[in-house]
Amino acid sequence: MASQLSRNRAAEPPSIPDRLYFKIGDVAAICGLETYVLRFWETQFPQLKPNKSGTGQRLYRRREVELALEIKRLVHAEGYTLSGARQALESGQRRRVPEPAPTPVVEAAAPSAAPAPAPDPGVAATIQQARAELREIASLLAAPQPRPARSRSRVVSISSDTGNLFPV
Repeated sequence: MASQLSRNRAAEPPSIPDRLYFKIGDVAAICGLETYVLRFWETQFPQLKPNKSGTGQRLYRRREVELALEIKRLVHAEGYTLSGARQALESGQRRRVPEPAPTPVVEAAAPSAAPAPAPDPGVAATIQQARAELREIASLLAAPQPRPARSRSRVVSISSDTGNLFPV
């Protein structure tokens, strides 16, 4: 009977209050975890990066609370290791990228259907140019920046005839 109750509780996601920011204690209570677990997960999952207030308190947003719940589900319910959960989250984020919508198919048999407009070659050329510019920007950002030469002042030799460290 107790195992059925715990399965039912695990199946329903906890409700997240409608707030802008959550402190770490609030997130720990929502997720049913200790605060040190959340702090450790911050070191293991680069996606989990809460803001910090001026006093150093961690301030989680709703998406970070949802991410913590997802990590908990992967690790505790599905039995993933931390590295496996990290990989699952990374591959899941790649799949969330919206794919281009399929073009609507116009049936030729429908007499009232208007012909599909021909794609504008100017739009395709503009998109292609924008992509090329973005690739160029990305390559510039990825290239290592040369460090500027540090100017060093020359060392002045101390004349031995005065014997003074601070010549006048």
